[in-house]
Amino acid sequence: MNTRLLTLSTGALLAATLTLDPLGAVSPAAPIYALKGARIFTAAGAPIENGTIVLRNGVIEDIGANVTAPADAIVIDAAGMNVYPGLIDMGNEAPLDTGDAGPGAGGPGGRGGGGGGAQTFATLEEAERAKRATIMRPDFKSADNLRTSSPALTQLASAGVTTVLAVPSSGIFKGQSALVNVAIPADDPQIGNLADYRKGLAVVKSPVAMHINMAGRGGGQGYPNSLLGSIAFTRQGLLDAQWQRDAATHFARTGGRGPRPLIEPALDSLQPALARQLPSAFDAMEPREIDRVLAMAAEFSLDPIVVGASGAAERTAELQKAKARVILSANFPTGRGGGAGAGGGGGRGAGAGPSLAQLKAQADAPKVPAALVKASIPFALTSGGANPADFVRNAGRAIKEGGLSADAALRALTIDAAKMAGAADRVGSLEKGKIANLVVTQGDLFDGGTVRHVFVDGMPVTIEPSGAPTTGRGGRGGGRR
Repeated sequence: MNTRLLTLSTGALLAATLTLDPLGAVSPAAPIYALKGARIFTAAGAPIENGTIVLRNGVIEDIGANVTAPADAIVIDAAGMNVYPGLIDMGNEAPLDTGDAGPGAGGPGGRGGGGGGAQTFATLEEAERAKRATIMRPDFKSADNLRTSSPALTQLASAGVTTVLAVPSSGIFKGQSALVNVAIPADDPQIGNLADYRKGLAVVKSPVAMHINMAGRGGGQGYPNSLLGSIAFTRQGLLDAQWQRDAATHFARTGGRGPRPLIEPALDSLQPALARQLPSAFDAMEPREIDRVLAMAAEFSLDPIVVGASGAAERTAELQKAKARVILSANFPTGRGGGAGAGGGGGRGAGAGPSLAQLKAQADAPKVPAALVKASIPFALTSGGANPADFVRNAGRAIKEGGLSADAALRALTIDAAKMAGAADRVGSLEKGKIANLVVTQGDLFDGGTVRHVFVDGMPVTIEPSGAPTTGRGGRGGGRR
């Protein structure tokens, strides 16, 4: 049975033994898997030669060169294959259901105008609130808006991506991301009781960061219509949130004397970012965009993550000073009009071929990861809208063309990404007790290796061809400012 997206392959479950749960209902016992004879890249130490890894109840039960497969395990002969931790894409909209304008929109507005016709409003104030709802969305929580099916998730899994930072794409204050698995176990039979909640099984960590698109481009928004307007709106939103915080503090300190602060979910949702309890992830590509977001982060004492960051190699000193982390786009420019990672293609003169600036961006893109390693700047990778197969291939390009070590590339896609998301105790490396997310390849993962097996939460996922472009909207795209 080939169940797509957030549902795992259930073929092996048919052969599993049946057990009684505490209420007496009959349910299938989860099978145990053991992969034997593989070279295991743990991302936590040296590779394990001729190793065995045992998966039980969604976690890694045992791993090592001298591990014996349990007698009741389904054994997979992985001799001559490589096993890696499941890859983590640190920025993708594929797991999200973003069909509305998010919390607080309450009707008109919506993403791209809602139900198709022109919007009408009784008052100017209603129209302005609708505009605000489309761009002021810090209370949008990715963990509450997950898809249960999407072809893009199947493609991610088939390329070895088992976990994704689900990032909303709409608005200036876009909302709160969540680290989620691309698949959840098959639904258990529900006999004599209400069906349980399913989407939460995909969530590894929530929230991870507050995402802000200060450049204001993309996401279907048409207001404000200028860069300066978007920057001004970002600053004003943070100032309003500061006022909300200070007003509430004063009201509590004076025993409730004076005006009662309004309850506004959007401004209240920014409080953890202002208190540095939640990182603030700013979209920024070019060096001058990085300068802007670092200045904004310093002004409001935020904990900055720079997302996209194609110009990061030119701002390593500034990133170091700000103690910023980077989620680098691996959607490298190609000169064919795509490549959101550095604004490749398009623009004036696109019909005459790539400009010198575009050619330089193409040549420099694979070198940025190594520059970040040299500067000791923590970084992870996002597909940035690239199809999943190209996401992995471009990590390989950073090794071959950019001088990045294979170990650093693997860490950026696994344990370093998990650390940035605050989930390194659960995912990112192959160690006892961690979630059993892993990918098995015939050949080197970064050098044309073929994905043979993928496990999410200890269960196999059906692998499908992953070379076609996805319809996901994970990247910023568009031109550069």
